Amino acid sequence: MAAADDKLTIELSVPELRAVAGYAVACARPALAIFERVRPDDRRPRAAIDAAQVFVDGAKRSKAIRDGAWAAHRAYQETRDAGQAAASDAARAAVAAASAAFLHPLAKATQVLHILGSAAHAARAFELDAGDDRNVGADYIERARGLADPTVVGVLMRYPYAPSGGGRAGELLRRLDASLRSLDG
Repeated sequence: MAAADDKLTIELSVPELRAVAGYAVACARPALAIFERVRPDDRRPRAAIDAAQVFVDGAKRSKAIRDGAWAAHRAYQETRDAGQAAASDAARAAVAAASAAFLHPLAKATQVLHILGSAAHAARAFELDAGDDRNVGADYIERARGLADPTVVGVLMRYPYAPSGGGRAGELLRRLDASLRSLDG
């Protein structure tokens, strides 16, 4: 679906939300090593991912997930402001992983960020960590493609295509979006 009415809602079951959050966690977790190398005493991104994992494992969505996402967002801002770009994108991957548990059932392109944002930001973190090597990011997007199970792809297909913008992470997100949608056809 190329465009959608913002008033349209999408049916999402709890098992589907758990699958999407599990995918987001799996995509974000490897980038923690980049963040923790730069800020070894800052556990906020890890705590956000761990809180999302608790939901994936069967708990209810909780305030701990939202609080973890906000804390990881502050870590993102701090590393961004300190010029630690790779760590910053790694923290954004953690924010996106926690946010995936709160995917909204609105037919809006921005919701694709909840599904694929952790993969795109992790890919960008790996690119930046490798001296802005775009091949590294492209390779990570291929890895993320392989992590998506049919449930994740099925949920993605109910949403409009990923939005424009977002810099290089946005490009990576759109590449992954197009790649996953091709699996459904």
